[in-house]
Amino acid sequence: MFLALVVTPELRQFLARARSGAVRLLKVRIQDEQLVLGACREPEKSWDQDYDRFLLPLLDEQEPCYILYRLDSQNALGYEWIFISWSPDHSPVKQKMLYAATRATVKKEFGGGHVKYDMFGTTEEDVCLQGYQLHVSSSSGPAPLTLAEQELQRIKINEGRVMQVKTEMSVDTKHQTLQGLSFPLQETAKRALQKLSQRCINYIQLRLDVQKETIELVHSNPTEIRDLPRRVPKDTPRYHFFLYKHSHEGDYLESVVFIYSMPGYSCSIKERMLYSSCKSRLLEEVEKDYQLEVAKKLEIDDGDELTEEFLYDEVHPKQHAHKQAFAKPRGPAGKRGHKRLIKGMGEVRQDS
Repeated sequence: MFLALVVTPELRQFLARARSGAVRLLKVRIQDEQLVLGACREPEKSWDQDYDRFLLPLLDEQEPCYILYRLDSQNALGYEWIFISWSPDHSPVKQKMLYAATRATVKKEFGGGHVKYDMFGTTEEDVCLQGYQLHVSSSSGPAPLTLAEQELQRIKINEGRVMQVKTEMSVDTKHQTLQGLSFPLQETAKRALQKLSQRCINYIQLRLDVQKETIELVHSNPTEIRDLPRRVPKDTPRYHFFLYKHSHEGDYLESVVFIYSMPGYSCSIKERMLYSSCKSRLLEEVEKDYQLEVAKKLEIDDGDELTEEFLYDEVHPKQHAHKQAFAKPRGPAGKRGHKRLIKGMGEVRQDS
């Protein structure tokens, strides 16, 4: 569960500036149901020399907050950060719950790919420099599983149980096997969906970045129906949104069709599981946040299935003109006894 509180323009601009490396630390607070900038510090010395003297004075024993602290190391996206959820024991329970429910929103707004370590603390000892070093050393063993990997592990355990009772089930069935995962959309993907909702483009292809746990735009090239088979990769899964322009019963229609392409067992089990799991949440977000009404959801394993006739029949399935009349069941075969007369209540009283 997470709450999507409003992020103030000031905070959004400052987060962008922070990602560039100009800031050592920033504090985020919740005020009037908005995420606001609480404080910031610019780097003066090395990250470990700045750590305690910058961080500890900003911790309030009565109020939770979020702290983003920049390290001096970098990855492919830029500087790496520590994301600290501060929730002191003496703060009100309502505040603790609100900050816990909003944590995912803050991390998503900043960009999860920049966060190297995720910490939670209720006392200064949990989040001071020594506490951070203990956290890192405890993390240096076997890497903790991500949310997606935990879900996959559960599935493998369940599949083992299913195999023991010899119940047929394969990873590419349409049965729901995972609770829906929610990978955030990258900015380019968001812009493409906005353009599709405005009918500025007619096709979007999306992919999962399993390492970053995000949904990214592959491309949004103009696409006709005859081009669709070539758009479907034969070795990797994809999500597609296609604006299907056609006529039906004399009316011109523009129907959004969602296509989930999964080329069978040429993909890894992990990919099949993740794509299947993220699909529902993606569609919920698209329909809610971008007001895109999806007329038809398709699942295919080969792009050659996508013909004009196939799309038309899927979007406008043929309706049966009449239903079969109810047939009274026949009685038992052979001779039947004489019919019995059942007297009404009045007759019964007269006889008596």
